[in-house]
Amino acid sequence: MLNIGCHLSAAKGYEAMGKTALEIGANTFQFFTRNPRGGKAKKIDPEDINELLKIMQENKISVVMAHAPYTLNACSANEKTREFASETMKDDLKRMEYLPHNLYNFHPGSHVKQGVQVGIKYIVDMLNSILIPEQTTTVLLETMAGKGTEIGRSFEELKCILDRVALSDKMGVCLDTCHVYDAGYDVVNNLDGIIDEFDRIIGLDKLKAIHLNDSKNSFSSHKDRHEKIGQGFIGKEAIVRIINHPRLCHLPFFLETPNELPGYAREIKMLRESYTWQ
Repeated sequence: MLNIGCHLSAAKGYEAMGKTALEIGANTFQFFTRNPRGGKAKKIDPEDINELLKIMQENKISVVMAHAPYTLNACSANEKTREFASETMKDDLKRMEYLPHNLYNFHPGSHVKQGVQVGIKYIVDMLNSILIPEQTTTVLLETMAGKGTEIGRSFEELKCILDRVALSDKMGVCLDTCHVYDAGYDVVNNLDGIIDEFDRIIGLDKLKAIHLNDSKNSFSSHKDRHEKIGQGFIGKEAIVRIINHPRLCHLPFFLETPNELPGYAREIKMLRESYTWQ
């Protein structure tokens, strides 16, 4: 079965997200833990979360993914910004235990001209200070397009982080198709080669989820502009090859295309019809 969903708003609560996912034909979904621009998170309502867990169990939704706010920059040159990142992620991971055994994804951040190695050290220091053996959540580093001073533009940069995190079993990677294409990984013409490269450098066992997006910009543009499936430079055929690849087809796929719910429903239906591993 194709595990596919999209980004849903948590504004109306967890149970509402579960119901919305089912309404648009999704069997997984992604959500922000709080306002994507930062700020305090809503108070946890255990009853609301229990209703979502019930929906997940009854409809065989095996995994969902939370996304950290975009303002989280663990490798900022500003100490207060780094402290905000650490405090926010620590709180998010505590909250995620109400939804045990799921995923939490974040952008590694931008080193702001401090240098990649300095940035990586800050990220590693944060992760080593907040990850605990008891947590059930797997924390994912997202592959980035490489605009500005972003860290995570290459598999090697992600490996440098993963190798230095003490609780390595709590870590993984979310591969964003738009980001890797814009970063210079040709998933259109060399998908097998890119998968082999990821496996050689990081290991496919660390690949836990895929953000499924087309790209508004051409190959290796380092721009990071998502497009609807089939309307960008990656194209529908390449996206279909990705969801059907025998080394990827078991993963959860999360759409982050520029859509409202009806558009997501159409993309989910189209991709289900193109999935060959029924």
